[in-house]
Amino acid sequence: MAKILQIETATQTCSVALSVDGETIALKEETAQNIHAGSLTLFIEEVMKQASMEYSALDAIAVSKGPGSYTGLRIGVSTAKGLCFALDKPLIALDTLKMMANGFVEATPEDKGLVCAMIDARRMEVYTAIFDHSLNTISETEAKIIDETSFAEELLQHKMTFIGDGAFKCKDVLKNDHALFLDGNFNSAAHLSKLAEQAYQAGDFEDVAYFEPHYLKDFVLTQPKKKV
Repeated sequence: MAKILQIETATQTCSVALSVDGETIALKEETAQNIHAGSLTLFIEEVMKQASMEYSALDAIAVSKGPGSYTGLRIGVSTAKGLCFALDKPLIALDTLKMMANGFVEATPEDKGLVCAMIDARRMEVYTAIFDHSLNTISETEAKIIDETSFAEELLQHKMTFIGDGAFKCKDVLKNDHALFLDGNFNSAAHLSKLAEQAYQAGDFEDVAYFEPHYLKDFVLTQPKKKV
């Protein structure tokens, strides 16, 4: 019966959960800009207090590995690795888009076709992957610029639900009766619980010293324009 602390910081949502045997027993999360650096460690402390659990009782630390926000992922993974080193616990890293799809599947047990998880990557670009209702990967993770032809083949054959903070900017572009756009926060550490338990039981751990987030794209630093 694994006790796993879970961290999700791939988007503007800062989320921390604690699970026991694949079930979430404590959760703290908030969505706001630039929240991770100041809130993540506080959320971790609050979740541990909610569960009345000592850090030494944890069996593993799980983190959402990306794709997503460069800064958010860096903060989340660095914090997870620090806990692993300090507590001598294994690190579990889970795909962010699969975590989101798992949240949809848990909320809608009946099979509604495919689910396309999307994270906003600015303008009309998204980080995306497609899964079936059993979380089998139908389309691998990619950075994709959305236009009216996007997902045409999949939508011709299947109904598909689009989720995540990248989905709604695509709603006016993807005009198709098979396309459903679902509101809600799917970037919750609670959606890691079952996946983290499965990884723990399989012994699917990362090398804490060398693990890096799945950024998908290189970080580009932009300079503010000089005032004349």
